[in-house]
Amino acid sequence: MKKSTMELGVGMFLIAGLACFGYLSVRLAKSEFFGGNGYELHAQFSNCGSLKIGASVMIAGVEVGRVKSISLEDYQAHVVFMINPDVTLDMDAIASVKTKGLIGEKFVELLPGGMDEKIKPGGRIMNTEPAMDLEQLIAKFVQGNV
Repeated sequence: MKKSTMELGVGMFLIAGLACFGYLSVRLAKSEFFGGNGYELHAQFSNCGSLKIGASVMIAGVEVGRVKSISLEDYQAHVVFMINPDVTLDMDAIASVKTKGLIGEKFVELLPGGMDEKIKPGGRIMNTEPAMDLEQLIAKFVQGNV
């Protein structure tokens, strides 16, 4: 009788530990089970470098969203972002792919713009800047074409 009570306690402790581990894994990955709150924006880049799904979307160094998906459309990288609902962008906003540090991970930087008209949820950012190709830049420097 005493042995089964101890086994039950160990089993409950193990289940609680696994549940905590699962919760922390989801929170550290900054994922959501049910899509999270926010709205989608679309942008097309001629080169998105090594941008990954889940990468940060930032304005002035503050994270305002995440990259939801990346696909190829008409030989362009089509990127979909999930943006926080309290952030609004103007129609002339600029999206560019940047790198954290010299060889760090890629993220999307948004420059808000100055027009009065706002991009609606599900809308498209028309002005984009592709990722800087570090290898190409070094090759130009070595060849003296900078």
